[in-house]
Amino acid sequence: MGNGWACCCDIKKIKFCGEGAFCGRNELILHLIMLTRLRYIFTLMAVACAMVCGAQINTDQVLRIGQNSLFFEDYVLSIQYFNQVIKVKPYLAKPYFFRSVAKLNLGDYKGAEDDATLCIDRNPFIVDAYQVRGVARQNSRKFAEAITDYDKALDIQPDNKNFMFNKALCQLQLKQYHESDSTFHYLEKHDKKNERVYLGLAQICIETGDTTGALAYVQKSLDISKNTPTAYAVRAQIEAQRGNFQSAAADMDSLIKLEPKNVNNYINRAYFRYKNDDYFGCLSDYDYAITLDPENSVAIYNRAQLNAEVGEYAKAITDFTTVLQRDSQNFLALYNRLQLYLMTEQYRKALGDYDRILKKYPNFESGYMQRAAIKQKLGDMKGAQRDNERAIAIFKKKGIQVSSFNPADLEAKKAEKKMAQEIEDAKRGVEQPMTEEDIIKKFNQLLTVEDDNGLKPEYDNRTRGRIQNQNVDIEPMPMFFLTYYNIVNKLNGKTHYMKEMTEVNDSRLLSKMLVLSADVVQLDSTTINKHFESIDYYNGMLAVSKPRSVDYFGRAMDYMMVKDYERAIADIDRAIGLSPKFTLAYFLRANAYYMQYQLEKRDVQNSAQAATSDAAAAAKLLAHSTSDSKLSAALDDYNEVLKLSPKSVYALYNRGFIYMLMGDYTSAIGSFNEAIAIKPDLGEAFYNRGLMYFKLGNREKGVADLSNAGELGVLPSYNVLKRMSY
Repeated sequence: MGNGWACCCDIKKIKFCGEGAFCGRNELILHLIMLTRLRYIFTLMAVACAMVCGAQINTDQVLRIGQNSLFFEDYVLSIQYFNQVIKVKPYLAKPYFFRSVAKLNLGDYKGAEDDATLCIDRNPFIVDAYQVRGVARQNSRKFAEAITDYDKALDIQPDNKNFMFNKALCQLQLKQYHESDSTFHYLEKHDKKNERVYLGLAQICIETGDTTGALAYVQKSLDISKNTPTAYAVRAQIEAQRGNFQSAAADMDSLIKLEPKNVNNYINRAYFRYKNDDYFGCLSDYDYAITLDPENSVAIYNRAQLNAEVGEYAKAITDFTTVLQRDSQNFLALYNRLQLYLMTEQYRKALGDYDRILKKYPNFESGYMQRAAIKQKLGDMKGAQRDNERAIAIFKKKGIQVSSFNPADLEAKKAEKKMAQEIEDAKRGVEQPMTEEDIIKKFNQLLTVEDDNGLKPEYDNRTRGRIQNQNVDIEPMPMFFLTYYNIVNKLNGKTHYMKEMTEVNDSRLLSKMLVLSADVVQLDSTTINKHFESIDYYNGMLAVSKPRSVDYFGRAMDYMMVKDYERAIADIDRAIGLSPKFTLAYFLRANAYYMQYQLEKRDVQNSAQAATSDAAAAAKLLAHSTSDSKLSAALDDYNEVLKLSPKSVYALYNRGFIYMLMGDYTSAIGSFNEAIAIKPDLGEAFYNRGLMYFKLGNREKGVADLSNAGELGVLPSYNVLKRMSY
């Protein structure tokens, strides 16, 4: 979450030559909350360390190691240690407290709140647990509940200024200005060097319309510390509201020096520069913002409008196209691109955009007339005649001779109304709940964006620190495969057990021990050659000996390792023919069918991309070309496994994965439910089920599942939680 303002949701203007938009919604409150949490986190650690006593030596030692990991910001690793203690001694309060602190730092606010509650249930006198839960609730916009937590904490520590400060912020968000003002003034008397107190008072002035008073308080904050980013952000906002864009841009310069990697700062400064007629500076800010965050549709859209205004039509079209790839429902981007296609005489592409516009607005009479003109230019006289007749029919039906309807105006008004409502809600401390449609749209946008950020963290460690800030491609956790090679999870060290696999291993009838793994190990040439030698061995043995099902199974495993899936399936068919109740053979054949599906999908994808350079058209062609026959065959085999072994958790999980690929999200959730019921620590199942809930628009259940998945060591959970937050 950035400091200062959140960038605007969309551009107000509808024409390609319109202004960029600037949103004044400010995030001072949550920024101050985060400052509070970061400043006092070491205090929490010190208090927490003092609480460790009296436990048995093993849990005591594991708990201490977890605390050490927490101190050094190994949040995910620390959670694994606390999980171990909780599993052995679930009645202890301390591991829940420490785990809540780790989750808070990872942005898992629901998980932090739940763990802090479990800590308080076991020991209601751990005052910092109320603080952690309060901060988690503030970040979840549960301000009234957060105030209750701070009140309970103040009952125990009446003079704790940190609790008072956070309480004042909650009161401000709830529009309890008198109560918030009283609390801040009390803090002003007793904590004169706290610059954040004056920023809180400045925010009250802004909310009540006293910008002069707000500027005075901001200056007091800067007199104490000139390195407070929020002070410059607030002052820039006030100056912008007054029309002093030169001063606002100067404050943004100071803010960017303190926060050079905050994308929103560049977007907002670009707006101020635009208002100052500094087009070159405005464009450079948008360019750098997109360098920092290639996914940022607002920066891309605004840059498109600016490029269109200065006559860089090709660049503008490229940017509008990028916006539409991320959000195909962005009507204003579509309309603006259409206008640019017409100006650059790209009539065939313009025709495609008009088709989409008229599909959404079938009574747009002048749209049919314009499309008719395009068809005439392309030589489609019959199509042009049909469009003209349709336009005339609509004119007669409406009883008009001149069209005044423009769908872009309607869409712009909708966007303005939505933005105004969001700003008003923010002022009143009200958060409109996301609808199912909003959740699905937001999640689908994440699925269509690839992280191609060239900037790397200064310390590049994918499991340490605030890993929720490391953007990942939103993909489900993979299937589990039978293999001879395994990559052990470094966080929890878990291995995966399957009764039938253990029975085959115990028989010692295969050359290697079977393992279950969701990670594909790339084999070197030496290892691959050994598998070819093993295939030759089986060939000779099967030629002179009576065939056994396990021998065909063993050769099929070798074929799987060298990626010859067709021969692998043929051998598994023979194994099942000899032993129809060979459970593991059905599991392996399902794996092989899935791999064949992947190969077919790759081939179709390559063909689709070769057939068209349009990414959207290629995706549509791919969707219609990919056969589900292999998936259906895999599904049948997993069902057969479950008939023979109803408690086979990995068959249930893999079946859920197949349902997911087939688009049957409800059945996928059902399979993941069964897998979790049998194995409650299967983080991959929680993660995939959470994604399915988001797909279906159920944010609450999606967040809960990803929180559980993160707790169980599935690292991408925290990034998805952050990106799906309000």
